Amino acid sequence: MTAVADSVLDAVAAGAYHAPHDVLGLHPDGDTWTVRVRRPLAHSVTVITESGDRVDLTHRRSGIWEARVDVAPESYRIETLYDDGGGFTEDDPYRHLPTLGDIDLHLIREGRHEQLWTVLGARVRHFPGADGVSFAVWAPNARAVRVVGDFNGWDGRGHAMRSLGSSGIWELFVPGVGTGVTYKYEILTPDGQWILKADPMALRAEVPPATASVVTESAYEWNDGAWMTDRATRTPLDQPMSTYELHLGSWRPGAGYRDVADPLIDYVTALGFTHVEFLPLAEHPFGGSWGYQVSGYYAPTSRFGTPDDLRYLIDRLHQAGIGVIMDWVPGHFPKDAFALARFDGRPLYEHPDPRRGEHKDWGTLIFDYGRNEVRNFLVANALYWFEEFHVDGLRVDAVASMLYLDYSREAGEWEPNIHGGRENLEAIRFLQEVNATSYKRYPGIAMIAEESTSYPGVTAPTDHGGLGFGFKWNMGWMNDSLVYISRDPMYRAHHDGELSFSFVYAFSENFVLPISHDEVVHGKGTLFTRMPGDHWQKLANMRVFLAYMWGHPGKQLLFMGQEFGQMSEWSESRSLDWWMLDQPPHQQLHGFVGALNHAYRDNAPLWSRDSDPDAFTRLGGPSWNPNVVAFARRDHHGNVVAVIANFSGVPIHDYRLALPERGRWREILNSDAQEYGGSGVGNLGGVETDDRAEATLVLPPLGALWLSHEHDVRG
Repeated sequence: MTAVADSVLDAVAAGAYHAPHDVLGLHPDGDTWTVRVRRPLAHSVTVITESGDRVDLTHRRSGIWEARVDVAPESYRIETLYDDGGGFTEDDPYRHLPTLGDIDLHLIREGRHEQLWTVLGARVRHFPGADGVSFAVWAPNARAVRVVGDFNGWDGRGHAMRSLGSSGIWELFVPGVGTGVTYKYEILTPDGQWILKADPMALRAEVPPATASVVTESAYEWNDGAWMTDRATRTPLDQPMSTYELHLGSWRPGAGYRDVADPLIDYVTALGFTHVEFLPLAEHPFGGSWGYQVSGYYAPTSRFGTPDDLRYLIDRLHQAGIGVIMDWVPGHFPKDAFALARFDGRPLYEHPDPRRGEHKDWGTLIFDYGRNEVRNFLVANALYWFEEFHVDGLRVDAVASMLYLDYSREAGEWEPNIHGGRENLEAIRFLQEVNATSYKRYPGIAMIAEESTSYPGVTAPTDHGGLGFGFKWNMGWMNDSLVYISRDPMYRAHHDGELSFSFVYAFSENFVLPISHDEVVHGKGTLFTRMPGDHWQKLANMRVFLAYMWGHPGKQLLFMGQEFGQMSEWSESRSLDWWMLDQPPHQQLHGFVGALNHAYRDNAPLWSRDSDPDAFTRLGGPSWNPNVVAFARRDHHGNVVAVIANFSGVPIHDYRLALPERGRWREILNSDAQEYGGSGVGNLGGVETDDRAEATLVLPPLGALWLSHEHDVRG
């Protein structure tokens, strides 16, 4: 029998050997075979072959047992008996081949494994005669790795993983383990310390504050085939896109993924939004982060149910004709010791240089975008949400913090790139890759950048040097318009540039106009409380602002609660003030948002050419007034809608406006209509132009009109 050094046997017995499969399991030994197992404290150990033959093993040392067999069995089980008469029979983890092949390891090293979640993490496997779970984790600096969980009493010495060489991957197949098992990895660091880590590739996690990973396997059968087929034929840029942003935990506190499906569908459908956008749903330890400090990038948060429960919610939304966007956070991650930070005892997912690897403002760590395996982890994660959960878009958080090496850093706190510049070239290449790959694999989806600077080409194609996003949040429009609308109407005439400046750059990118969660927290109040005047005036200001916003080039996004004029600042720890819908003025605002969305969706000029400057015209005329903003939008068929907003506090009679077409124009929306709580000033019978294409209008106070040329053909 080939001898194995005592020091190696001792290391194997301690679960601290990097190649336990080289010692344990079945191995050729000259003309015969040797089988070894680790069974400390056993009274006897016996190999039982598939044919029923029994071979008794002899204890060698430190709980390692071995025996010689003449013929290698195709499979075998290990019977273990103890002095008290107890015992068990089980399959041997160390007789199985690796569950990752050479191609997998090559792609991981190259950073090109687009379905990384299918080979790393805990995956249920169904082999002939051996169901179980394969565990695989990237930990290149580790001296040893073992898997611990409730299946082994959280003692990993009997489940040491094997190193798969230069790939840095450690792997073990554990027979007899199934779904629902909780587990972590025990990692022996280069410094000789054992640390306990959740699985970066876990598909499910325990409900926080518990931090273990959970083995799971999807059994969900999708029913959104029609939606997915149609999505692949559409381009979001040329479609109506009105998004309701929500934080699931405070929209209906206590409701899980399945519970919320019916009320959310009913609510969003009634309001006419085309999409919902969820604040991050990946697992995160601290609820107060709203999901923006992620510990489990591949695990939907268990706060609201299982991964299949989330699939159910998205499936139901699709069947109801509602798209789903999810917030995605590849810019930083928290320092919690159980998660990604210093994963194998060294900086691994984070950049090792704190000038690039630490975000001081948020107390978080920044990914090392130049490392192949890290880039692969993130790119595959984006693809995972598209593939496994059918999401229709990802809103990428904090892109500006990724683009610039000096983001929120003083002089001397950052290191220039190889060209001496401030751009993070590695992060830029990552963003280009994730966008190009996502659009290639999933036509019809949307990648949306929250980017707060004037970085050029955010939505330009990657083959033209752009970042390749489909849309960019228009933070400039958001800031300027909110400053303007918060002013007393009597002073707005001196600040009309705060509204008109956005028209200068409205077509430089494909924009989304966001009134998001960030605008209703941290002392900013709400959209309602920003408005000047008494209660009626605040609501009127909201209506005229939203009508202007929905008419403006770009897609729309509104955070929950603003649709009915929530008065208290949002908090993730409590529900929206749904009781406000019992107050008629706020119910009327709610009804107006529904009418706004339906009129928007019914009129193609307002969405079909959002990024085409030739489809947009500023309107003027003899009655120019700095409090009035007027413009027209055209669709591909020449249909025209005019948007006229009066931001003064008084009605304007006999207002002469040059419209882009002669003839009759009908009023399709009036934010001052009595049914929405307004004063009822308007042009109910429509207006007629003269030979110079000028019309005489009545503009309601703090009101907006949408007019459609009567000869249009609905898009």
